Amino acid sequence: MGKALKKKLKIAFLVLVSLAVLIQIGIYLYTKNMAVLDPKGLIAFEERDLLYITSLLMLTVVVPVLVLTVVICCKFRAGNKKAKYHPEWDNSWILELVWWGFPCIIVALLSVLTFKSCLDLDPFKPLKSDVKPLRIQVVALQWKWLFIYPEQKIATINFVQFPEKTPINFDITADAPMNSFWIPQLGGQIYAMPGMNTKLHLIADEAGSYRGSSSNISGNGFAGMIFTAKASSEAEFNAWARSVRKDSEDLTLDLYDKLALPTEYDPVSFYSLKDEALYDSIIMKYMMP
Repeated sequence: MGKALKKKLKIAFLVLVSLAVLIQIGIYLYTKNMAVLDPKGLIAFEERDLLYITSLLMLTVVVPVLVLTVVICCKFRAGNKKAKYHPEWDNSWILELVWWGFPCIIVALLSVLTFKSCLDLDPFKPLKSDVKPLRIQVVALQWKWLFIYPEQKIATINFVQFPEKTPINFDITADAPMNSFWIPQLGGQIYAMPGMNTKLHLIADEAGSYRGSSSNISGNGFAGMIFTAKASSEAEFNAWARSVRKDSEDLTLDLYDKLALPTEYDPVSFYSLKDEALYDSIIMKYMMP
């Protein structure tokens, strides 16, 4: 077998392997339901598009570098007797301009895009809508999530429900080690910290049940610190809230102290809220001497 044929076979092999890898990645992304790439809300859509755009911009630098790495290694390998040696060629202004200038342009574009997105997707920024927002207070416990509805006078453990196409104003804190609140199909994560109140504004564009979780490792029960976020019609939400308020156990300060104890893999539970200032009390307990 001639050297030229061997070279062609090697190139063909590399091309086929590369295509196989790309096809496998494409099949995986197409068949797997990746929550971050399957948005169901305005904020999640914006964040997905930002992820796509920034990834493509970075690939315009990464892909040529990887291709050139393979080409240079093959062309200037020790066994290639046809490669020309130019000891007097120490630099090229054109090449220097390309491999320094082009990345600088990409970095500038990413900087502008990221800065604009940080302003547009600020979690503290309320969403514009003609629909009245729903306020939900979130407390990260160890290892469970407590959701308080001050207007509906109810509370839940590891389950949160809200109407579709309605802005949700989350107030978030923690009564345990620092954690992170995340519903991937509706928006990005935000930290929950003891003694502090953070905000997150989300909206669900369609009805459905979405997985929520902690994105900050917080000990033994971290794996079970998940919850269901259900978007429903407004009528269904109102009926559910009335049912919980009427038929559930009262959430008093004494019961809350028991709920705040560390437990793992807690089931969903519902409560009628008796102390509307419970959320503020949880935050203020860290402010007192």
